[in-house]
Amino acid sequence: MKKASSARRRVAQALRQRVAQAFRPALTAALVLTALPALAQMTGAPTAGYKREPGMPSSAVPAPLRDIGFDQHIGDTVPLDAPLRDETGRSVQLGDYFGRRPVVMVFAYYDCPMLCTLSINGVASALNILSLDAGKDFDVVIVSFDPRDTPQAAAAKKASYLSRYKRENAENGWHFLVGDRDAIQRLTKAAGFRYAWDGETGQFAHPAGVMVLTPDGRLARYLFGIEYGPRDLRLALVDASDGKLGSPVDALLLYCYHYDPMTGRYGLAIMRAIRVSGAATVLAIGTFIFVMVRRERAARAPGTRHSAPGTR
Repeated sequence: MKKASSARRRVAQALRQRVAQAFRPALTAALVLTALPALAQMTGAPTAGYKREPGMPSSAVPAPLRDIGFDQHIGDTVPLDAPLRDETGRSVQLGDYFGRRPVVMVFAYYDCPMLCTLSINGVASALNILSLDAGKDFDVVIVSFDPRDTPQAAAAKKASYLSRYKRENAENGWHFLVGDRDAIQRLTKAAGFRYAWDGETGQFAHPAGVMVLTPDGRLARYLFGIEYGPRDLRLALVDASDGKLGSPVDALLLYCYHYDPMTGRYGLAIMRAIRVSGAATVLAIGTFIFVMVRRERAARAPGTRHSAPGTR
């Protein structure tokens, strides 16, 4: 019996080892894919936003992912004179889309099989929830960082997203641009967008995220990942507009929430929220006392009739 039990244990151990060897490549790939949404959260080796598990060698990170990410250049101005072409093939400059409204800018290439599409999908989904309108309150500018992309590809991409974003004047609010290598590199470098060509896969390796710029072309906020909270996007637009967009409620939210450049999100500022809550409580108590005092004075005013007990 002991020999049979020992043989079974050896067989079971051998099976576990074979299963582990078979699934190790899949597990490694899963770790990399899980890290992709966070690639752009911060800068630093081996890649922006990618956090290795303790003891995980840098060689476990695919080479194209080691040099990509966002370097946040908040406050810097992008090159508004960069020559580009729009979806109709017309020669334009980046500055043609600035000067009036804040701009949501996304770097993508139009035949990207996955990440670029997911990122633009995330922008469209968030904007569909906002009460602010593209073409009226802000503009959306998508710039391809692949110099091989054509205006025809940009036009097809624009038509696809206009079918999903059905707002008045949306045609004038969404812009899909292409450019040559020099213009693209100049623009992406100014925005801090780092990407690389992966010869093995025949694709670009790049981070996922959007930038919100002021009307005069200054980088105001970076939002990371492939899904963007409508609240974060709205506050970023209100922030970039210097208070010209939004309501008093947005101004209050901006006071209670602060932008964290490490996460690319707006988080609750506890002390500010406590101050607002305390002020609201004092105001409510003061209002209650004021109303009660007025009622008491009105009841004691001359000419007020008081019925005697037991009379009608």
